[in-house]
Amino acid sequence: MRADPRREVRRTAAALALRLPVAYVGAMGSRRTHLDRDARLREVGVTDRELARLRSPIGLDLGARTPEETAVSIAAEIVAARRGGTGVPLTGAPTPIHRDREPDHASGATGRIGSRA
Repeated sequence: MRADPRREVRRTAAALALRLPVAYVGAMGSRRTHLDRDARLREVGVTDRELARLRSPIGLDLGARTPEETAVSIAAEIVAARRGGTGVPLTGAPTPIHRDREPDHASGATGRIGSRA
């Protein structure tokens, strides 16, 4: 059986991404796929520390079933990671709804629409 060249490209891309100073690295797939991916990445020298940065399976548990709902769950996880959110429902949560503004690390923006600060 021949190796799948697409899998090789994905593995190389994932290994590279985990070594770059980016804020979020995620990969789609089942939990079983995630375990297989981890093993294959370790084979090419990705460290435990680097693997700890990989978010997989990606997305928050919203009960998504459609591609659109899956996209919302992934976007929600990225926003939560970027802004320090918990993903916990706001109903009954003791945390403030709007947190203090912190600069967007990539662009220096504040993250608020229309903000000039």
